[in-house]
Amino acid sequence: MLSQLLMLFGFFALVLVLVYWVNSAVQLFDQLVADGQNLSVFLELTMLTLPSLIRLVLPLSGFAAALYVTNRLSADSELTVMRATGFSPFRLARPVLVFGLVTGLLTGALTVVINPMAQARLADRQSEIARTATARLLQEGQFLSPIAGVTLYIRDITTEGELRDLLISDTRNAEESVTYTASSAYLVETAAAPQLVMIDGLVQVLRRGTNRLSTTRFEDFAYDLAPLTQGGEVGRLRTQRVSTRDLFFPTPALLDATERSAAQLAGEAHDRIAAAVLAAAAPLIGFATLLLGGFSRFGVWRQILGAIGLIIVVQALESLATSLLRGNPDQWPLIYLPGGAAFAIALIELTLAGRPARRGIGRRRRAERLA
Repeated sequence: MLSQLLMLFGFFALVLVLVYWVNSAVQLFDQLVADGQNLSVFLELTMLTLPSLIRLVLPLSGFAAALYVTNRLSADSELTVMRATGFSPFRLARPVLVFGLVTGLLTGALTVVINPMAQARLADRQSEIARTATARLLQEGQFLSPIAGVTLYIRDITTEGELRDLLISDTRNAEESVTYTASSAYLVETAAAPQLVMIDGLVQVLRRGTNRLSTTRFEDFAYDLAPLTQGGEVGRLRTQRVSTRDLFFPTPALLDATERSAAQLAGEAHDRIAAAVLAAAAPLIGFATLLLGGFSRFGVWRQILGAIGLIIVVQALESLATSLLRGNPDQWPLIYLPGGAAFAIALIELTLAGRPARRGIGRRRRAERLA
């Protein structure tokens, strides 16, 4: 039974990962092609996004595998035969429990270790790609439109890196258009994003509602190029890129970079562990719910719908716990409520599944005594 669970688990995981991957890969491919990147960059970024996709589909794959195997064993009357020979529901659930632990360990490895490393590396590569895309914007004598509504023109680029006679037209705002002109400019790399420092220039703002033009002269002005390159995120550090150990033991620098408190970072770390607990409990719910139905010529479709409904309830508990944790990070034990509730549901169902068998044995024994 365990081998069947693992085989179908791999199959369902592969199918779901491919479905999710195709949807995200198309968008990623279009963006990289627009930036002029080659196939190797696309493959690298795709590999870095896979851990986040896999961690989403592993619990679903484990649940689906448990439903499929249990349904097939029930349809072939194998479960009925095993229970008739004296196997209790808890004894039958041992392979499913082992399978759930394997699923939980794989999910934990992804959420706790692999995915934060992949997200950090992905952020670094996106920053590198953004810098490369910024360099491609610096083309003299051409009107470039890196994004819709923005036009860039540079008359000349000297060997020292000075940009002469620069023009930037920004019409993204429907209410006004802004035009920047400068006699010279320099590209400056900052920790957040590359910027154009324009020297001796003019800002012209045309408000379309009143058709009024206002101008402002400046000696130096910094223009952020991050929106033009569509690079990585600017601002605070995302907690998804921080290792689990650092979330539990944050430094003052990390607290400043993430703009989060120590309690909030610890809650994020507990959320990663709780995802593994929930993944381990999902197959048990599927198996225990179908075990309640026993053998039927009409199948166990009602039990399958019931198992899906229970998973939805557990997911609702997870959403509730997450929202409560955001409001009060000190209540981090609540994040383990969905996983604990899932195991409790499976335990109750396995107990109920064993009661009909005990009642049947008691009736047979009473009949033997009367005979």
